[in-house]
Amino acid sequence: VQLQAFGGGWVHPGGSLRLSCSARGIIFGRVSVGWYRQAPEKQRELVATITSGGSTNYTDFAKGRFTVSRDNIRRTVSLVMNNLKPEDTAVYYCHIPTSISNWGSGYWGQGTQVTVSS
Repeated sequence: VQLQAFGGGWVHPGGSLRLSCSARGIIFGRVSVGWYRQAPEKQRELVATITSGGSTNYTDFAKGRFTVSRDNIRRTVSLVMNNLKPEDTAVYYCHIPTSISNWGSGYWGQGTQVTVSS
């Protein structure tokens, strides 16, 4: 299984970014996908998840600002991030868990850096 995340970059506070994750080597339409992030000197934390059926879940800091979606034909999952804050600065990873009851264990992409600063 190969996951590749891209779309990161540098933005001013209040700006927006769209991250994408492409997957190969797996029946994409059958798996849930999650976005995690890891800021310097902090533990990796969950941002949002989307099930194979399209149901979404967000960590509190992402609610109302981030939107996760998927395109099973293109085998991609996107994370649109609006009203970005400096505390959103982190490396963002896409993840496919071995099971939806075992988030954090499974496949990881290489990560894409998001930097929010003025």
